[in-house]
Amino acid sequence: MAAEMAEDGQHAPVVVSETGQPYQQSVRIGRHSLIADEPPSMGGGDAGPAPFDLLLASLGACTSITLRMYAQRKKLSLTGIRVELSHQRTVVEGGARTEHISRRIWLEGELSAEQRGSLLAIANKCPMYRTLQSEIRIDSQLAN
Repeated sequence: MAAEMAEDGQHAPVVVSETGQPYQQSVRIGRHSLIADEPPSMGGGDAGPAPFDLLLASLGACTSITLRMYAQRKKLSLTGIRVELSHQRTVVEGGARTEHISRRIWLEGELSAEQRGSLLAIANKCPMYRTLQSEIRIDSQLAN
């Protein structure tokens, strides 16, 4: 399951703080913890996934979990799921940026073409996919 639920039904906050190493961050998600860092080419120590890698991991995990839940509910003979993701940023004329995420999904098992098509449609309905496809508003404020 994702982050633990708080008493009000919302996900517990994700808390990120510096570790004292250049760019390295301690990430607390409920009772789970991990390290995020930049690769040496960006000045980090590569002690953990980079932020974009964490974003891709979230989309990949959500995709796989959503497909597994659907396959179980529909009693499909899906025996394995693998999701491979990559991110590319392109700067176009005038300095504008475009972001592109490539997601390749491997499905194992005795599945018809129709079932495979349904699974792809379901992959495009996973919560992370929908979030990343939506207009996202981020409210930022300084805490004292």
